[in-house]
Amino acid sequence: MTAILDIDLLRTFHAVVRIGKFSAAAEQLHKSPAAVSVHIKRLEAVAGGQLLNRDNQSISLTALGKRLLASTTELLRTHDQVLADLHGADLAGRITLGVPDEYVIHVIRDILPTFTAAWPNVVLELKTATSQELNEWVQRGILQTALVTQPKGEVGPDTQVLMSTTPVWVGPTSSAVAHEDPLPLAAHTVQCAYREAMTESLKAVGRRSRIVLESHSSQAVNACVEAGLAVSLIDRGKVTEHMQILEGMPVIPDHDIVFIRSAASRGDQAVELLAQAMQQSFRL
Repeated sequence: MTAILDIDLLRTFHAVVRIGKFSAAAEQLHKSPAAVSVHIKRLEAVAGGQLLNRDNQSISLTALGKRLLASTTELLRTHDQVLADLHGADLAGRITLGVPDEYVIHVIRDILPTFTAAWPNVVLELKTATSQELNEWVQRGILQTALVTQPKGEVGPDTQVLMSTTPVWVGPTSSAVAHEDPLPLAAHTVQCAYREAMTESLKAVGRRSRIVLESHSSQAVNACVEAGLAVSLIDRGKVTEHMQILEGMPVIPDHDIVFIRSAASRGDQAVELLAQAMQQSFRL
């Protein structure tokens, strides 16, 4: 019998790789950890080998896993585009959407093209700012919707949890900047959830720090770390090959990426479809 790649198994695999933990991926997918493990085993049986290396702290891709991830990313997008085309609607409207800098590339590249192709009469206006600013703008009705990062569990009305993230301390691979006193930090501007988590956790353990870089740009923060000038706090899934995860730093609780909407946008069909597109993409 010819082997078949099950879309649901692939979604589970992509979620585990992106989030970095079976338990967090299970929560995001609304499955039990055991079900996630079964999905991975079934996919490994189809793929013909081990896809993931696991230990108590994290997971990593095998060579076969890297091949499968690369070759199925576009497959999942195409699958969702076909469904969008089949469900195409003569829907018109306007949505103002806010996105933090660290996720704007993913939203622009991986979500909005599919969404606008499926519903071409929906006009999208995109703004970037810190999560706290975006949240305030939604509450004040300046924006209809926003994607924001916040401490896990702080779910309010008109809020949809897309996924959980694990913040990790990172430094460059080639220097001992993490041992400097005071500790040099690359941080986003004020009103950033990760900046607050960084500074408060260091104060709690009595470690001195100084801000080397303050920027709206995630690319600037990453470049500062990679250049050996500072350490920072980023999502585990965004650690680059020029960074290393730092051990012995204060533990930062998991955060949620959530989709929020203004009270005035409740029941808006275009906003609901965008929420579905966000949920689908962040599950990949």
